[in-house]
Amino acid sequence: MIDSYQHKGLRKKLVEVIQEKGIKDKRILEAIGKLPRHNFMDSGFIGFAYRDQAFPIGSGQTISQPYTVAFQTELLQVEKHNKILEVGTGSGYQCAILLELGAKVYTIERQRQLYLKSRALLTEMAYKPYFFYGDGYAGLPNHGPFDKILVTAGAPEIPEKLLSQLKIGGRMVVPIGGSGGQVMKAIDRIGEDEYKESEHGYFAFVPMLKGKQ
Repeated sequence: MIDSYQHKGLRKKLVEVIQEKGIKDKRILEAIGKLPRHNFMDSGFIGFAYRDQAFPIGSGQTISQPYTVAFQTELLQVEKHNKILEVGTGSGYQCAILLELGAKVYTIERQRQLYLKSRALLTEMAYKPYFFYGDGYAGLPNHGPFDKILVTAGAPEIPEKLLSQLKIGGRMVVPIGGSGGQVMKAIDRIGEDEYKESEHGYFAFVPMLKGKQ
């Protein structure tokens, strides 16, 4: 995989753009500066890889805007060795960012083509998350509980099954809403049956779908 001086220079500019938009966590900025985003995109879009934009990756899905990836990651408050459930592997880019931060990542994807593609790519890049092909709404109850849960698609409501897989003291970040856009929510589990929600602006994600396809 080629990672040229031009790619590295474009990544440096992308980091500056994201920083100007308010991302403060230096670990996240360093991860975005290190990670070759062009590897995660179809060849026709490589020229756009370091623009702060989302792009199609097939199966009706997108690779998220780098700022959105950084925003969700910062909101998740990732700590080294956190056990994280990522719902929606997609291209694998967000997963790689979490791994760069030292997290132990369990990632689930419902689109088989994307699951196979991202698994092959991340393995080739020497990243080692735990890959699962399945329904993100159901989560991974046999592997929980999780310190953090990150949902990378718009959910019409808070997935109850995922809440139950969150550790007490853990946090879930999930965009909630319909096709017109979503509100980014952080949900902290502060007791066995007690949760605290906060809202963090409006975003646009592809919809979260039930089942496997």
